[in-house]
Amino acid sequence: MKKYLILASLLLAACNEAADTVSTAPVAEVPAAETAEAAAPAGYKTLDGQKPIIIAHRGASGLYPEHTLKAYQTAIDQGADFIEPDLVMTKDGVLIANHDGYLSDATNIAEHDEFADRKTVRKMPMGDMDDWWSDDFTLAELKTLKAIQRVEGRSHDYDGQYDIATFDEIIDLVLENAEKGRIVGLHIEAKWPSNFSAAGLDMVDPILDTIARRGLREAGIPVFIQCFEPSFLAQVAAKSDLPLVQNIVGPPYAALLGLDMKLEDIPTMGVGAHKAMILTEDGGTTDYVDRAHALGKVVHVYTVRDDDPAEGFESAEQELKVLIEAGVDGIWTDYPATAIAVRDEAE
Repeated sequence: MKKYLILASLLLAACNEAADTVSTAPVAEVPAAETAEAAAPAGYKTLDGQKPIIIAHRGASGLYPEHTLKAYQTAIDQGADFIEPDLVMTKDGVLIANHDGYLSDATNIAEHDEFADRKTVRKMPMGDMDDWWSDDFTLAELKTLKAIQRVEGRSHDYDGQYDIATFDEIIDLVLENAEKGRIVGLHIEAKWPSNFSAAGLDMVDPILDTIARRGLREAGIPVFIQCFEPSFLAQVAAKSDLPLVQNIVGPPYAALLGLDMKLEDIPTMGVGAHKAMILTEDGGTTDYVDRAHALGKVVHVYTVRDDDPAEGFESAEQELKVLIEAGVDGIWTDYPATAIAVRDEAE
């Protein structure tokens, strides 16, 4: 039985929004009054002075099951600058969009009796996890499943209507929109690449080869590649000049994951920071964005949700205003329409 590496389980804890409790103690705070200063200079405080990009987190995932073509197209229709596919691999080496590589929370696999005996336990430091795993199934098998809403409290009206999307299908969607004059970028996250590599499923070349084969650069499609694993990003950097974003978490997860990195030591052009590293519980901000900008790095922040504003904020709109005032260069959100409206009002 294949075992996921230690990184996977710890990142599950860090990234499945348990990270909302991330401590920002090591980061200096800026008083809330200063972040909302009425006399702030005109324009945006991003590194290049342009609008922060709005990144549709797994598509318009607050409205439709995540990582479906419907969620992605809705985000594009709402005006998102980028859509974000999390990529994992199938048993036969196909890149598909799925958040964690396990299938129970985002698909209806539990309803498929023919796959009941494929549920397996994988060992993790914080306990065993009994589930169905993407790399135990071929693409043809996964295409018999349908997506469901994974977040508690959101509508299940669209459960069972949409397929798991492949990376190629997502690119088809992006290129179709480009032909109609709507350019939207791809903010690609490689999920658990070391785990798939350990199973003989390397992700670096398949991702880069697909980007090249599909002509994204020639079509004018902007692309970022992001990951929590520095070694994966280093491998990509050795083969490509695509802009890279090192995703990071705060304490206590950073030390556990080997991601306790100083901004000065991060080699990528950008960082993907949890919002708790930037926002304070009294509605203010830290100096994190300023420090990153001083090093010439862009800051993309995750994740803003209409139905789950950060602690200390009454609404996602308030949260977005403070993040934009802090100068973040990009914002991941499950509700891109809300973020776009707030961003454009701040102009």
